[in-house]
Amino acid sequence: MSIIIFLFVLFILVLVHEWGHFIVAKKTGMRVDEFGIGFPPKLFGVKKGETEYTFNALPIGGFVKIFGENYEDVGPASEEDSRGFSSRPKWAQALVLVAGVTMNILFAWFLFSLTYMIGVQTPVDESQASESAELYITGVLPDSPAAKLPPGSRITAVEYEDRKIVGPDASEFSNLITEAGDKQVTLTYEYAGDETSVGITPVQGLIETDPDKFIVGTSLSMVDVVKKPFFTAIGDGFTSTLEGLVAIASGLFNLIKEALVGEADFTQVAGPVGIVGMVGDAASFGFTTLLTFTAIISLNLAVINLLPFPALDGGRLVFVIIETITGKRIPPEWAGRVNLVGFAILMLLMIAVTYNDIVRLL
Repeated sequence: MSIIIFLFVLFILVLVHEWGHFIVAKKTGMRVDEFGIGFPPKLFGVKKGETEYTFNALPIGGFVKIFGENYEDVGPASEEDSRGFSSRPKWAQALVLVAGVTMNILFAWFLFSLTYMIGVQTPVDESQASESAELYITGVLPDSPAAKLPPGSRITAVEYEDRKIVGPDASEFSNLITEAGDKQVTLTYEYAGDETSVGITPVQGLIETDPDKFIVGTSLSMVDVVKKPFFTAIGDGFTSTLEGLVAIASGLFNLIKEALVGEADFTQVAGPVGIVGMVGDAASFGFTTLLTFTAIISLNLAVINLLPFPALDGGRLVFVIIETITGKRIPPEWAGRVNLVGFAILMLLMIAVTYNDIVRLL
């Protein structure tokens, strides 16, 4: 299931990115030959105007085929040639190249805002919690009875002798632990979609300021679903998008800087295999968590695509800037070779990161 969710998320994000290139190319007068949903082999296509809209067998994204985008030798010799990517004004070329990244950023903003409108799980004070609020374990003390409990678990029930509380709040949980003393209590919790019951015996001496108190060693928080009004959600969505962009760009810059001096920690870098697991974990915590994670991936795609590296949108934007400054076109054969080398390097990096993911799993 995690793989299916990952492929669906990837499909949507790539499609959003390519639609940005498509719509801006159309609006700036470029000839768009094909807008593909999925990747070849082609299943069928529908021709509308000059563009063929194709549906392809591999549902992992999409693509846009713009006439002259790969630096084919087109020129203003005819009306059609003048509509090629490399023959259009430099400002139009730049707009098309940044359009995909822009759409990824706008889509992330939309997802963050939608999440806030639907409702975000937020820690709340017990006195302000609604009847639907739930009790979560936010942390555990090492070497305590609760050390075997995973942080992030939702407590669904706690039982001592013939007394059982379903969906306890923080006070009910603490009072029952105190009442049990050194007797075992049964704790039922849910984590990653699985419900588990365990026996836990409270102990003394874990709190320096109150050594006689019986506790199990958990940090607890009441979590409620907080919905925000439309305009507040839009504003908070924008703030989350901006903060996400800054954090991702800063993290990527530091990773590249550390890699150049041989000090980078690549264990924190996840490839497709690692992201599959993360998407599955996000989905297990609910729809809004999956939306938030999708927004973060969308921002990552935006930042990575803006890198001034051949084969990426940022690298092609560098070509446009060079041509603007020099007033000369980069020879198509050289541009093609540079992009091919860049693509090969990206594939090698992808293989290396995927290998690292698999090693971590093993």
